[in-house]
Amino acid sequence: MGGASVREPGRVGQSGSKMAVGRRLLGAALIFTVWFIPALTVDRSNFKTCDQSSFCQRQRKLQPGLSTYRAALGSAKLSSDKLQVQLIDERNQASLLLEVYGLDGNMTRIKINEINPLKPRYEVPDVLVGTPLPENLRVTEQDDNTLELSLGETGNKLLMTGTPFRLDILSGQDLVLSVNSRGLLHFEHLRERKDTLSAKVSSAVGNMWHKVKTLFTSDSEKKDVPAETDEANPEEVESVKEEENKMPEVDEPGMWDETFKTHTDSKPNGPSSVGLDFSLPGFENVYGIPEHADNLKLRTTEGTDPYRLYNLDVFQYELYNTMALYGSVPLLLAHNTKRTLGIFWLNAAETWVDISSNIAGKTLLSKMFQYMQGGGETPQTDVRWMSESGIIDVFLFLGPSPFNVFKQYASLTGTQALPPYFSLGYHQCRWNYNDEEDVRNVDAGFDEYDLPYDVIWLDIEHADGKRYFTWDPHKFPNPRNMLSRLKEKKRKMVAIVDPHIKIDSGYRIHNDIQSQNLYIKTKDGSDYEGWCWPGSAAYPDFTNPEMRQWWASMFSYDKYEGSMDNLFVWNDMNEPSVFNGPEVTMHKDAVHWGGWEHRDVHNLYGFYVQRATTEGLIQRSGGKERPFVLTRAFFAGSQRYGAVWTGDNSAEWDHLKISIPMCLSLSLVGISFCGADVGGFFKNPETELLVRWYQAGAYQPFFRAHAHLDTPRREPWLHGDDNMAVIHDALRQRYTLLPFWYTLFYKALREGDPVMRPLWVEFPSDASTFAMDSQYMLGSALLVHPVTEAKARGVQVYLPGDGEVWYDVHSYQRYEAPQTTYLPVTINSIPVFQRGGSIIPRKDRPRRSSDCMQADPFTLYVALNVQGEARGELFLDDGHSFNYEQNEFLFREFNYSQGKLTASSLDPSGVFKTPSWIERIIIIGATKPTSITLSLAGGSESSLEFAYDQPTSVITVRKPGVNIASDFTVSLR
Repeated sequence: MGGASVREPGRVGQSGSKMAVGRRLLGAALIFTVWFIPALTVDRSNFKTCDQSSFCQRQRKLQPGLSTYRAALGSAKLSSDKLQVQLIDERNQASLLLEVYGLDGNMTRIKINEINPLKPRYEVPDVLVGTPLPENLRVTEQDDNTLELSLGETGNKLLMTGTPFRLDILSGQDLVLSVNSRGLLHFEHLRERKDTLSAKVSSAVGNMWHKVKTLFTSDSEKKDVPAETDEANPEEVESVKEEENKMPEVDEPGMWDETFKTHTDSKPNGPSSVGLDFSLPGFENVYGIPEHADNLKLRTTEGTDPYRLYNLDVFQYELYNTMALYGSVPLLLAHNTKRTLGIFWLNAAETWVDISSNIAGKTLLSKMFQYMQGGGETPQTDVRWMSESGIIDVFLFLGPSPFNVFKQYASLTGTQALPPYFSLGYHQCRWNYNDEEDVRNVDAGFDEYDLPYDVIWLDIEHADGKRYFTWDPHKFPNPRNMLSRLKEKKRKMVAIVDPHIKIDSGYRIHNDIQSQNLYIKTKDGSDYEGWCWPGSAAYPDFTNPEMRQWWASMFSYDKYEGSMDNLFVWNDMNEPSVFNGPEVTMHKDAVHWGGWEHRDVHNLYGFYVQRATTEGLIQRSGGKERPFVLTRAFFAGSQRYGAVWTGDNSAEWDHLKISIPMCLSLSLVGISFCGADVGGFFKNPETELLVRWYQAGAYQPFFRAHAHLDTPRREPWLHGDDNMAVIHDALRQRYTLLPFWYTLFYKALREGDPVMRPLWVEFPSDASTFAMDSQYMLGSALLVHPVTEAKARGVQVYLPGDGEVWYDVHSYQRYEAPQTTYLPVTINSIPVFQRGGSIIPRKDRPRRSSDCMQADPFTLYVALNVQGEARGELFLDDGHSFNYEQNEFLFREFNYSQGKLTASSLDPSGVFKTPSWIERIIIIGATKPTSITLSLAGGSESSLEFAYDQPTSVITVRKPGVNIASDFTVSLR
């Protein structure tokens, strides 16, 4: 689904299209009533820049220099896992509490908060999966202005400087990271408005004068003295004056209310922003902080807007800029040839991130010249975080390897949920499949043209008047019959359930939420209302556990009428999207459970919606079945609840190209289950673009085609036989690799390893990979370089790894690495290379869906490295339940060395019965053997048939016939 571009409700008339299925003609009228008129591109004026955000202005106005804060080292209190120190702002003597924690696994946590705030400041709940284990801290050195701590047993040290306040983390003698070295710590204390405080001071002084006067007044005169208005004492006056001292001399515009376009944000708590800087000496490459439509390597923001983290419905977004999009993960990674670091800023309010570098703008030639002259400065990247409210709560991941950082972050926020097997197949979607007949015909088209797919999707028009959890009685009168027909073919359906609820007294969902007082409130205490797809809508308060529990219960089969176990869910518009709200979202002064303002929790809203939906799908099966939930909005920790897509893209070549770095950025921050709308949501793709997008999508984790209601139908058979054949081949490639994909997701679940990863993750010392985002790795075994240019006749592919070899997966041609090679391409080409030293299990028999392949045999693709060795893994279970948590699984290891291929268990605790066997073994880069034998664990041996292809050096071993769960050895002589 898309977002809105015009705030006033309007009406779009009829939109019709026809689709040919084989020799049949399907006529289907598309009639949709929507509340906006689509624009051609995003209207940037609907979204704030830093200059239009008062807190960003105030934070940015503070320029680098000596910090105004000092650490009162005499106040230091050290326990086994935590150091507490007061920070004093020398401008007004306002105090903060600094807490430094040593955490197990080479992590450090820094928290800064007010000591006695007027009211509690928001601290993000529910994102961390548990309390991080502490690491012992101890003082190793101290003098009048410095305090040195050892950070556990890692050999890392933290050096605190008192005046000006600064923190430095060292590994041995190397400075790894500095905090507040540029003096940009800025913490706005909660306070009362200045005119209110002045009145309080006058009142308190007046009351004191009244007490003094009565002391010197005779009893007869006291009757003429007016009664005091309040109890007051000198401490009261000093307290109020101290509060005044925390304020600037003059209130700045935007501190107590702020207007953007026609919307005014009342700010009852006044200015409350926080900011802090981090310096990374030796680093010039930083990544992460999605979601932005930008390159993988983050740009410097000097002279431009900072990167913005504020979940927004920005449809048909622009590319290569720092604008906020649908989701936010405040995790930044830095990498150089020696180390990888992470900075996790745990704050759910609107956040801006400034990035600067001392080498920004310098050309490679000038850097080389400085190096040859023996001069030049050490590269350094500086990162500045600025959030509108909350506290400073930041985790520093000290690596040192990329995989260490992934594990450190996963230990805090959890790992990617293991998806059901079917969800790794192909998904067919559009806004909207019109009715049950349309669904039946599209499903039949895939069978007629022998095209595999797993899931068909329904957008908002399937519901009765956009009342979610219902079905249109005319278009979808028998949803159970429709779902049953799909289930007979071992296919699934996904239906959209959005978090805006139509205000309608005849709508059970609305009445239940309203009667339980579970809607978000306005600042005045009434239910918050806004415009979205149904018209006037209210918004459930998903920050409230009671709301989440109620929402989850609505997915039970008796409450979600017409649903079955093969119906799954799509959460869209959950930023939340409010068509007539400021920046197409909710007013910041709306009030949530616990009295928190929306400004405090905004970036968490979509996280909570997906969480509640996921919990509902689990509960409906009694906790037995794995859910599938796709979300558009997300936050840190969203990986625990399902998949994410990159939102409302366009049918343009640049949008195809940007899908790669967008998904890579998500993968780096723990969200591996990512994809982009194949073909582009808006506009009409030319046929070449559509074909290339299918080829690229087949090698991204989430593989779904989707289209706007105003676009012509795009089912794969509607573009001519030749193009359909190419799409067919891309789909087949996807399905043969499903065991490989599934194993990668199991590794993501267990270790936190990204499924789709930048080249530098696998080759961390190869600086030439640090900015690459046109090609990437799947696990450690496959390198993919999709064709993303129109009319391309070739691509430049970089094959990394000193002394390594790569093999074209289609031709088996061998390439020595490292090298950049020009690879000629045709419309049929998907450049994919298997890394020498890897073994990939595949299922090569074509079927209509992934469930139909469950018992099919495997083929092992063994790609030898220069040492003649290879290794691979395979995870296998029932593909849909949580039984793997009760050890009902197989985790197999395959090793090839010295002419022998062995299979064994990587986890003997897992047991799972499967009929799947090995029908072929393909050994790539081998010399011709004279014989091949199979030895089983019981001691039996048998000869195996094989063929050898001399030009490609490939051995094909036919029908070993051994069960995939068996231990065995295949010996080549």
